[in-house]
Amino acid sequence: ESSVPLGLILRDMLKVCDSAREARHILNNRHVLVDGRAVTEPKFPVGLMDVVTLEETKAHYRMLVDFRGRMSLVAIEAAEAKWKLCRVEDKTTVRGGKTQVNLHEGRNVLLEKDAYKTGTTLKIHLPGQKVVEHYELTKGAPVLVTGGKHVGQVAHVQEVQRTRNPRANIVTFQEGFSTDIEKVFVVGS
Repeated sequence: ESSVPLGLILRDMLKVCDSAREARHILNNRHVLVDGRAVTEPKFPVGLMDVVTLEETKAHYRMLVDFRGRMSLVAIEAAEAKWKLCRVEDKTTVRGGKTQVNLHEGRNVLLEKDAYKTGTTLKIHLPGQKVVEHYELTKGAPVLVTGGKHVGQVAHVQEVQRTRNPRANIVTFQEGFSTDIEKVFVVGS
């Protein structure tokens, strides 16, 4: 729903090949990494905050949202390609008293104790899935707005209004606008 196929990224966004057939050939050589792992499937979805690495050219890209709401690649340094940000969507307790944290892109991480709230962003080391840091959704936190009228903007949280009814929780920003909590992605502290 909010991702781009890897073959289309190679052909249309990065322009490293001219056709889908050439994109399949590049992927079959296992020189394209997504989040530190070689991918050979041209329809593999690359979503928000995923890291795409082209080993032949030593180029690294992070998938972000632009101001029109489209997914776009941003060139990053090699040191930045070793981590990615993931938002905690849900938590469950599994056998043995461990906590399983479900992240925004489908990844699950097992933790010894329940340390993070939903809405928190985890900085994960790639490809090992080790949690390096965490960023809470608190007052003053910089966030990336991923939907709505202000999509693609980085804003600072002024207040989080939690509701106990079916309506969405609202986040108000210091820049003078607000949105629901599902469209907010914390990017730092």
